Amino acid sequence: MDIDAESRTDSSITDRTSKSSNIESLGLTHSKLAYDGNFIRSASGVFMTGEIVFGLLVWTLIGGTEYLHVPALGWVMFVSVFYWVLTLILFLIYLTMAHTRIPQIPLKMLGICFNSSASVLYLTAAVICAISLNVAVRGRYYFISWVASTIFASLAMVCYAGNTVVNFKSWRSKNEDT
Repeated sequence: MDIDAESRTDSSITDRTSKSSNIESLGLTHSKLAYDGNFIRSASGVFMTGEIVFGLLVWTLIGGTEYLHVPALGWVMFVSVFYWVLTLILFLIYLTMAHTRIPQIPLKMLGICFNSSASVLYLTAAVICAISLNVAVRGRYYFISWVASTIFASLAMVCYAGNTVVNFKSWRSKNEDT
């Protein structure tokens, strides 16, 4: 009985290695993506987390109201959802260290362009959101939501601007070294 248990253990080990060799023979390998916990604690990671949280709050607060009656809020929704999705994708790329696997893309320059354009467009979104408060009736739930979304759009703009500065300093110091 002991021999039978040992042979099962040995066969399960060979089965695992044969599955692994089958994967490699097909040209497939195991994922080389890793979790970078230091990124979340970096300045860029903190700014990106703020961008994601504040951007989410902007579009959920506006999306929960009857914003279609005010056409200008469609622009605010576009800006907030568009940059929220792209920021989430970039955050996952940095968090999984996938950016190390694609050196052909200059991610520092991409970050500068992305964050500066987001800063400008979030500035317009915050101003439009603030101006649209004149249409809302004070005390109604959507007035309060629009006020909060104006504040969060401003905070998202500050996060994008801060991330632009961080990316610019990082890009500049890298260019001075070479």
